[in-house]
Amino acid sequence: MIITKSAREIELMKEAGRVVGLVFKTLEEKIHAGMTTLEIDEIVEKTMLENGCKPEEKGYYGYPASACVSVNDTLIHGIPSSKIILREGDIVSVDIVANYKGYNADACRTFKVGTITERADRLMRVTKEAFFEALKYVKVGNHIGDISHAVQEYVEKHGYNVTREFTGHGIGKSMHEDPSIPNYGKAGTGPEIKPYTALCIEPMVLEGRKDTRILGDGWTVKAKDGKLTCHYENTVIVYEDHYEIITMYEGEK
Repeated sequence: MIITKSAREIELMKEAGRVVGLVFKTLEEKIHAGMTTLEIDEIVEKTMLENGCKPEEKGYYGYPASACVSVNDTLIHGIPSSKIILREGDIVSVDIVANYKGYNADACRTFKVGTITERADRLMRVTKEAFFEALKYVKVGNHIGDISHAVQEYVEKHGYNVTREFTGHGIGKSMHEDPSIPNYGKAGTGPEIKPYTALCIEPMVLEGRKDTRILGDGWTVKAKDGKLTCHYENTVIVYEDHYEIITMYEGEK
């Protein structure tokens, strides 16, 4: 069941989203070659707690950290570690969920570590653009399949693939609510988009084949072919005649 939100609930989610944006702004300034993915996680948790939010991912089905930190061929759910050290030219995705007074906001950014290759830069650019392409279809009366189709079409047009196993989702009191929002699909299908709902739209893009594998830790999802991956996500509130992205910081490109 897709849950509509009251004005009060939306305001609480917007505060969670503001803190998510603040975390990303902080990371943009601090991520560098030589730091560990565990250090990224520590920054995420500290920034959330200092700003009145708790990291909702921590303890979720036993997940041990406050963020998912995924480097290069890790698509999603990379567990932060003192043994994973960022190198010049890496790209690193940081997926976070902030909870403010019982309400959540969820987003992901992929960051450059120093100077990256044109190959990696293009992948990052297309992944982010796919999100904004999908936003064109976030309108009351459209369907979730319109969003899914837009992501798939844009990504595949540029020679990449989208994951089939993992999806975007609704959000609110729970981190994951209905509807499921795949990154592939047929336009005009799926649930109808309703006002006062919250959607997490998140292109998860693979440079090579769409096939993934999960490591023995039960979380880390890697590209089977070892090629680069990228992830970009925002929480979007749908209103009667417009939408609002609540997880971008002011001035974010």
